Amino acid sequence: MAQHNRTRSAVLAAVLTALALLAGGCAEVGGGVRGTPGASGLRDPYFPKLGNGGYDVQHYGLSLAYDPADGRLDGTVEITARATQDLSAFNLDLSGLTVRAATVDGAPAAYNRAGNELTLRPGEEIPEGEEFRATVTYAGVPEPLTDADGSAEGWLRTPGGAVAVGEPAGSMTWFPGNHHPSDKALYDLALTLPAGVDGFSNGVRTARRTEPDGRVTTVWHTAEPMASYLATVVIGRYETGTATALGSVPVLTAAEPSVAPGSAALRGEVPEILDRQAKRFGPYPFSAAGVVVLADGTLGYALETQTRPVFPAASFDRTTLVHELAHQWFGNSVTPRSWRDLWLNEGFATYAEWLYSEEYEQVPARTHFERAFAQDANWAFPPAAPPTAENLFDPPVYQRGAMVLHELRETVGDRVFDEILRGWSAKYRHASASTEDFTAYAEGVAGRDLGDLWEVWLYGDEKPDRP
Repeated sequence: MAQHNRTRSAVLAAVLTALALLAGGCAEVGGGVRGTPGASGLRDPYFPKLGNGGYDVQHYGLSLAYDPADGRLDGTVEITARATQDLSAFNLDLSGLTVRAATVDGAPAAYNRAGNELTLRPGEEIPEGEEFRATVTYAGVPEPLTDADGSAEGWLRTPGGAVAVGEPAGSMTWFPGNHHPSDKALYDLALTLPAGVDGFSNGVRTARRTEPDGRVTTVWHTAEPMASYLATVVIGRYETGTATALGSVPVLTAAEPSVAPGSAALRGEVPEILDRQAKRFGPYPFSAAGVVVLADGTLGYALETQTRPVFPAASFDRTTLVHELAHQWFGNSVTPRSWRDLWLNEGFATYAEWLYSEEYEQVPARTHFERAFAQDANWAFPPAAPPTAENLFDPPVYQRGAMVLHELRETVGDRVFDEILRGWSAKYRHASASTEDFTAYAEGVAGRDLGDLWEVWLYGDEKPDRP
């Protein structure tokens, strides 16, 4: 990082910032800035203020300390990013919590809050292409968000702990960041908890240590890029199991004690299901795997949090497990470029259920297709164009999204379809992709124009006369 030529100006900026903070807490700092502020949103079709422009995050370093007794979270995030323009200021998404301090490349940065936007203004512009580090220290009692469809997400308290889930915007309730699926990054997370309280996150646990005050810190490393909505933290008392999948992938499962006995057998099937899916979808894209099963009452849905999906006990069945594990390829590794592309997650994971049922339960995918075709709810809108954010998780995104894939399969044949399925997950491995990327890729592999198929099944408003 080219930091040496900015040191003198940074010292002056630090003095000015300190004076500004004494005067009012969040004043702006000058310093001859020629750059422009990064955008305060990425104009997502459903969440226009979500995410931020002007930079690309490479890595999040999170240090979190949580007290289940009072719900207080103390956090520090160090964001390593690369400027995509000359930056005079940039935004992070953050809901609630109180910012205590902010720095850019080690020098104090002015900051202010406006709703869920946290703006940082360094003392000197950041040139386009330069890597920089922004550090934010914050604290408070995180409050969950209520989605447009009425479900809760974000930091959810449980008896004796918490669980953090983030689709589509909940991760900003527990750390500042660029919270849009198009900006993926690596993660390292240190989680400090009272002794006797377990903590889990994504990826591989790389360290466990007891602090001088008796609290215990575990450190988690996510070695592959991850969208922030797939980050998770799980805190409480859990029973765990370990195994190995695909020859070398460590599998860690956890369940709250009240649901551990009843979930143990199915948790033990994770390696076998991953092995079967890898044969169909291509190599497993991550260096860790597992699941977390919660007692009912906290979370109303299962979520494909990267490497370690989270389930309420009522949703922890084989079909849902197959669905959430399939997301590791479709949604987690290949991530939607915008929330309009969500059918690429849910349609593929739903079709993975149909494929599993066809191969291992002798129920043809065509049977599932016909059942879905007959349900009027699946025809409320095209899967590639949900009308509002409230409709993102409605049946057409899942069931009609899967119907698109089955119609594609019947149109191009099994051999070409399997090539598309495996090739898609390989071409966009650890990247973000759009609906247009998929249709172009499928046509390239098939060697033919499939416009009529997309027009009817992916974008069409009318239900065809027959399946």
